[in-house]
Amino acid sequence: MVTQNPAPTPASIPAAPAASGWQRGGAQAIRRRITDRAVGVACIVATVVVVYLLFSILWTLIVRGGAGLSWPTFTHSTAAPGTGGGLANAIVGSLEQTGLAALIGTPLGMMAGVYLSEFSADGRIVSLVRFVSDMMLSVPSILVGLFVYLIFVEPAGHFSGWAGMFALTILFIPVVVRTTEDMLRLVPRAMREAAYALGAPKWRVILSICLRAARGGIMTGVLLALARISGETAPLLFTSLGNLNWSTSLNAPMASLPVTIYQYAGSAYDDWVQMAWTGALLITAAVLATSILARWWLLRNGSVK
Repeated sequence: MVTQNPAPTPASIPAAPAASGWQRGGAQAIRRRITDRAVGVACIVATVVVVYLLFSILWTLIVRGGAGLSWPTFTHSTAAPGTGGGLANAIVGSLEQTGLAALIGTPLGMMAGVYLSEFSADGRIVSLVRFVSDMMLSVPSILVGLFVYLIFVEPAGHFSGWAGMFALTILFIPVVVRTTEDMLRLVPRAMREAAYALGAPKWRVILSICLRAARGGIMTGVLLALARISGETAPLLFTSLGNLNWSTSLNAPMASLPVTIYQYAGSAYDDWVQMAWTGALLITAAVLATSILARWWLLRNGSVK
């Protein structure tokens, strides 16, 4: 009599050995290394692309705009095509309007940023101020120009450099407000508490501790705001308009480099197009030089490492 072995049941089949802990850890380590390498390569590629684009723009400005650099460019006012005019009135007009906007907007923006960061107990008012500031950051500059035209230019009956300065100030302040608030929030609370423990009043803590610790970041925000308003054209078209003649009076229409570049770049005259490239180079060089000098000053005073 032949005895047959019973058919194997699922319970009698031995289970496959589970993956050991070191095998699972090794697979996770490999995935982490692959992800790390991929992200690193992506960052390098992005950096190369950004640097290439930046240097391409700078090189184009140097090549195209450098050909128009001459002494008459800085001493002669804008003139008719073919008469050898310069950009002196536009340079002076831009310096006046941009400089006054930065001079007025920097303390106002810093004080608003200090209020948002250090006096957050007033919840509703702080929320309202922050909402308005954030909204102004995203408002198109041409709308600011139209707003200033309605409240400043139209009642006065004429364009003026004051109106252009006011429009640039409105664009300048929100950037400084947001940067000041963010930088002050990065100051460690322990520094404030130590000052309070020594008996320092709140205004002294803000002035001597918080602003001093955050001045590097605040200066960066001021430079960003300055770079933004230096190239704004739309608000100036509705406020200061432009002036082909020499004029330093803020009560009259005033020339500026962005408006002059806008007018010259679209012309059919080669010398005006060349002046447009030169004006663009001057604006870029001025912003770059200001940034370098500010960084040098901060490094010298130990605000940036």
